[in-house]
Amino acid sequence: MLETRAGTLYDYPGYYDLVFGSDWKSEFDFLRACFARHAQRPVRHVFEPACGTGRLLYRLARAGYRASGLDLNARAVKYCNDRLRRYGLPATIRVGDMTDFRVRSPADAAFNMINSFRHLQSQGEARAHLQCMSGAVAPGGVYVIGLHLTPTVGRAMEEETWSARRGHLCVATHLRTISRDPRRRLERFRMTCDVYTPRRCFRLAEEIDFRTYTAPQFLSLVRSVPAWEIAETYDFAYRLDRPVQLQPDTEDVVFVLRKRPAKS
Repeated sequence: MLETRAGTLYDYPGYYDLVFGSDWKSEFDFLRACFARHAQRPVRHVFEPACGTGRLLYRLARAGYRASGLDLNARAVKYCNDRLRRYGLPATIRVGDMTDFRVRSPADAAFNMINSFRHLQSQGEARAHLQCMSGAVAPGGVYVIGLHLTPTVGRAMEEETWSARRGHLCVATHLRTISRDPRRRLERFRMTCDVYTPRRCFRLAEEIDFRTYTAPQFLSLVRSVPAWEIAETYDFAYRLDRPVQLQPDTEDVVFVLRKRPAKS
């Protein structure tokens, strides 16, 4: 039996980076292709709100993009900046709230790929985020958002299990829905991460709240911020040649939002 520690994975950036970074290559290639196809301006500067450890951001920086981002967790920000410095890149990540921030110069593209958007617990917070992002992305630029929608027909996915290994470190993750409140649009998950190293093995356990979105609810939210239009929708297969049409049973979606040109 593993020792169980109550705590958040976000305070263990090395483990977080492994858990959410094992499939980085398909996301990385997809983002670059998305920028090329959907942005109506050259993409040289990329920005990630709620960037965590910057698992994609530092790789984009190494590929030649100017990269910047923010996150609420100071440990994750330090981890990301330390890694950027190790590669001789500027430490451009700062601690910040994704619902209340400004940038010095707008990016050409932005992304938020793993449901971090759903941490925002109210319509007001979600709308404030999209408004902040409209100031963080230049006209013609794109904001790529990946999230799980709540289907309106059939049963929603209840659990997910995956594992990842890096050297002698292995983390097995299990994510399970424990409650769902459609009226409050709140979904609560229990996440356990079983951590295995040569010297110790233990389990991190926490509960996470996500705001829920049906497809019509998310589309309505985007329409409430006129600066954005939806350029295209994809699924988590990350196939640029296979955009998807939203259906009542659609769950895994990547929305490509594009910043409208400024009105003259």
